Amino acid sequence: MIIGERVRFRGVERADIPKFVEWLNDPEVQQGILVHYPISQADEEGWFDRMLTRPADERVMGIEIKEPLPDGSGESWMLIGTCAFDHIDWRVHAAEFGIVIGDKSCWNRGYGTEAVRLLVHHGFNTLNLNRIFLHVFTTNPRAIRAYEKAGFTLEVRERQAEYKNGKYIDVLLMSMLKEEFQKNAEAL
Repeated sequence: MIIGERVRFRGVERADIPKFVEWLNDPEVQQGILVHYPISQADEEGWFDRMLTRPADERVMGIEIKEPLPDGSGESWMLIGTCAFDHIDWRVHAAEFGIVIGDKSCWNRGYGTEAVRLLVHHGFNTLNLNRIFLHVFTTNPRAIRAYEKAGFTLEVRERQAEYKNGKYIDVLLMSMLKEEFQKNAEAL
């Protein structure tokens, strides 16, 4: 388990699949990700089985937050999204990452920013990555804000690189270097 202040990461389980199907079929969630068609339970089960064959460092993790129990007797952890590193290049110590906050009740509450920071911390301090990068649609200002708050820098604007809702949109390539992460950590 990877634990932050308000969020933690855990391995995803087969029991999470119905929640993933719900999120991935939500039109608002789909606006920020590369999903263009309805996802079935069988599709997601196939994805899950393939994901388990990937290297451990590239497996999807669930993002959870602490929520008070309805009876006020304590707290429990609630799954709100997923994140992962992808295509880790161990020669140059670089990886792309992706994140989805699928639970819309958790949007605009800072969980995405905290999850990004926690994943970056894990990437630089545990996996010894030197460069972490991502792609984000220009139509997703909430995500862009979270990435900028976490310390990511714009590298490239890929013009009209994606097609969503009947129009071409730009895609941003953003990155952070380990030395930038360390400098930001020292400033805090």
